[in-house]
Formats: sequence, C-alpha cells, structure tokens
Amino acid sequence: MGFTVRIAVAGDYEAVAKIMYQVQKLHVDWRPDIYQDNPYFFDEDYYSFLLDKGSMYVAETEGKVVGVLGIDRRHIENPAQVTRNVIFIDSMAVDAEYRGKGIGHLFFDKVKAIKEEEGLDGIELQVNARNAAAREMYRKCGFTEKSINMELL
Repeated sequence: MGFTVRIAVAGDYEAVAKIMYQVQKLHVDWRPDIYQDNPYFFDEDYYSFLLDKGSMYVAETEGKVVGVLGIDRRHIENPAQVTRNVIFIDSMAVDAEYRGKGIGHLFFDKVKAIKEEEGLDGIELQVNARNAAAREMYRKCGFTEKSINMELL
C-alpha cells in the first residue's frame, strides 16, 4: 500500500473533517474541561479559506484520504527575538486505521521540502502534553522542545 501527499481540494472536506474529528475526540477525552465534542473541527467556509491559502495537504492511498496536514507560514519579528520565517504545523492527523504506517513521516518530508524550497528558517509545531505518541514521533523526527505552555485552573 503506497501513500502520497498532495495539496487538498474542496472535495476532500468530508474526509478531512472525519479525520480531524478523531483527533478532536482524543483532545476531549484528555481535557473535557477545555475541549468540546464537535464533529466539525472547522466548517466548510474556513476549510475553503485554508485551501485558498494553499496551506492544507492530504495523504491518500488508493484514492482514499487517510491523513491531513495544515501549515501556516509565520514571520517572527520583534525586539526580543531574531527575525525568522518559519512553517508552523497547525494540524497533522492520520486516520486511526492508518496510524503507524509512516504517513506522519511523509508529512514531515513534505514540510521539510517546502522549508527548503522557500528558504525558510525552521519548522515549528505545538503538541498536547498528553499526546505521548505524537510527542515521541516528533522527537524521532528531530524536534526539540522550544517552550512549555502551563496553566492554572
């Protein structure tokens, strides 16, 4: 079974929404005090906005969408930091049935290629502290901790 990564299109919306809902349910299970059960992570209008920005990708196999990658290009410039242009991974999700098959690594390969093509300075992401599997995968791909978000309830 081969997987490919391509730019997302409008017709992918239902498959993307299904996969993003799987991730949303994990967040609800981990933190029901913060996240709410919502089968539509984003509506079709916002999805169209993301498509127009060219920031949504999907992984597919045999014509079936099995993963979602959302990126944002960010320009960081302020008096306290070195000016940088980075790709921020807004979302990365793989259908539960296809996890552990290398799709996340394909997404990282895509993001690395975009970084190189556009001459950007780095790749960043944020991960839920309770998502041990994702954190481990990110570490294996070379990511290191940059900051830690904390809260007081």
